[in-house]
Amino acid sequence: MRNFIMAAPKKRTSRSKKRIRKNIWKRKTYWIALKAFSLAKAISTGESKSFFFGTPNKNK
Repeated sequence: MRNFIMAAPKKRTSRSKKRIRKNIWKRKTYWIALKAFSLAKAISTGESKSFFFGTPNKNK
């Protein structure tokens, strides 16, 4: 049986690095939300050229 050595605690991440990473994440989510809102707006107004959806069939 092998003897496993426990992981030693690493050095703390600096506040500036943490802030930079957080801002990158926030920027990505902002653009994703903007795209989603734009698509929803285009669908609701009927001006979407890239999103197709079928109309319900009344004969069934």
